[in-house]
Amino acid sequence: MSELLLDDQTNVLDQNNLTLVSINQLLDADFFIPSYQRGYRWTDVQVEQLLTDIWEFRQKRPKLLTEDEKPFYCLQPVAVKKKQQNGKPFWEVIDGQQRLTTILIILYYFNETEFKEPKRLFNLNYQTRTDSDVFLKNIRDEKLAETNIDFHHIHLAYKTVTKWFDDRKKSNEAIRGEFYPVLINEAKVIWYKVETAQEDEDRSASIDVFTRLNIGKIPLTNAELVKALFLQKDNFEDGKVNLKQLQIAAEWDFIEKTLQDNSFWLFIYDPDNPLKYENRIEYIFDLMKGKKKEDELYFTFNKFSEEFKTKRVNGRPDIDHLWMAVKKYFLSFEEWYGSKEFYHLIGFLVDCGFSISLLKKEAEQTTKTEFKDYLKSEIRKQVKCDVDLLSYGDATTKKVLLLFNIQTILATANADIRFPFYRYKEEDWDIEHVRSQTTRTIAKSQRFDWLKDILEYLTGVKGYSDKRSDDIGPTEAEIQIAAVSVMTDGKEKEIAADILKVLKMEKVEDERFDEVYKQVSVLFRENENPENIDGISNLALLDSATNRSYKNAMFPIKRKRILDNDMNGVFVPICTKNLFLKSYSRKMSDLLFWQADDAADYLTGIKHVLADYITPKN
Repeated sequence: MSELLLDDQTNVLDQNNLTLVSINQLLDADFFIPSYQRGYRWTDVQVEQLLTDIWEFRQKRPKLLTEDEKPFYCLQPVAVKKKQQNGKPFWEVIDGQQRLTTILIILYYFNETEFKEPKRLFNLNYQTRTDSDVFLKNIRDEKLAETNIDFHHIHLAYKTVTKWFDDRKKSNEAIRGEFYPVLINEAKVIWYKVETAQEDEDRSASIDVFTRLNIGKIPLTNAELVKALFLQKDNFEDGKVNLKQLQIAAEWDFIEKTLQDNSFWLFIYDPDNPLKYENRIEYIFDLMKGKKKEDELYFTFNKFSEEFKTKRVNGRPDIDHLWMAVKKYFLSFEEWYGSKEFYHLIGFLVDCGFSISLLKKEAEQTTKTEFKDYLKSEIRKQVKCDVDLLSYGDATTKKVLLLFNIQTILATANADIRFPFYRYKEEDWDIEHVRSQTTRTIAKSQRFDWLKDILEYLTGVKGYSDKRSDDIGPTEAEIQIAAVSVMTDGKEKEIAADILKVLKMEKVEDERFDEVYKQVSVLFRENENPENIDGISNLALLDSATNRSYKNAMFPIKRKRILDNDMNGVFVPICTKNLFLKSYSRKMSDLLFWQADDAADYLTGIKHVLADYITPKN
């Protein structure tokens, strides 16, 4: 078994605030675990997972690669601070001691079972366990293991390691001979050297960093690590450190603040993306480096780290070039967001699941005119269909209705309005029937609400309750009764009176409710379903909250709520509002009812607005 020998491993650790180091590069180091950290507590599940992950990496990695191309297994960060005692340097471990201890346990296992001459190991000392180094050299000793709780858990972890290798030996896996060189040469930690103003004395700074890293056990994000890469003082010439660091930090904050605006963020980001972001600038980094959901946690940081090593000027990372690449990537999105046409075309494709990184690559290779043509051609592919045949269950129906709203906005060149993709995604907009289905039953739990809606529409009095707001004022029910008594329309008055009677019942019988429902259906001309109740000519785009409140509501009720929402400043999709205003209908009579002619005219309107997309060009 070979080892990767380095002439000066301490120098590798000391020169970089943030870098990737192999386990082999840690073997000459002395680590100190301060008292503010808890003892070793990894369970057999965590230990087995680490062993399995490293071995699966070994089995899956490509072979016959050059040294520069070789992949590596990335462990989570180890945060340290350099200190000295009696002139001898050592590393105070701020975060990562559980991983370091487990690695050391595995190395002890190999020294105990595989090597005639023990290999060198890094030293690990606990402030609260001054005899820890003695125990680690006698890790098999069960009596010594029971002298304190930390030794107990370390001993259990050693037994887990032993069993894991023994189990694989029984299955004839040639694992021991290959595992050790993979562990020390191809498993790497993210070495995060913390610097403070009082590096030798400021213990509180270490505790602050430890607390930040360990509250809720939230690991360092790629964004935090990449930021540390950019802001390392060794990147800059003397005298230019503070100025350049301040510039990058200010521009970083501007990018993050822009991305925190949901109207911008949800224009470029699909909430269905399995990759979620605490720091949204990390999404830009992931796009730049092509991270996929199956990639390991610190994939993006690793890619940046490699780039910092290869793109150098005068022995230092070419910070100007590297940071400019980030800014240009972001500025492309900012430019698209500022263009009404690009905003809508790209926003539509992103909502359809189209990769925005692919759009970025296409934009880099074409003129703006060519790029616009490309976007339209991709949109045509998304809505390629026979619109007349689209129905409630078709996935394309929602895309067509969304594009209908978007294209309507684009067609009004002088109107300063934009489709709010953030509202569309946050409020989970979907399609719903314009006119309800008479065959659809209304759940018993919704019957009172349905009846209250009808009563409010008929009487113009909102709400229904027998409770008094004060000692002398009338109840809402009494106001409703008074309103019914002065109604002049015989049919409407009769239905309103019947609804009041039903609302007073403790339990609404099916037969009694059905009688009222049929009366209302006839009144609103919805006692019969049109021929194509599920066709796109009877569908509109509504948000999920509205859909839930509108379930089974008849057209006049939906129309009233749509107009109320719009009047009160609640956003309503432009085509949905137009529909309920019957703007697409050629006949302006019977504004309160949705009939077959209205549906046919609405479908014609969809086809006209989307002619450039749903009609192939010859």
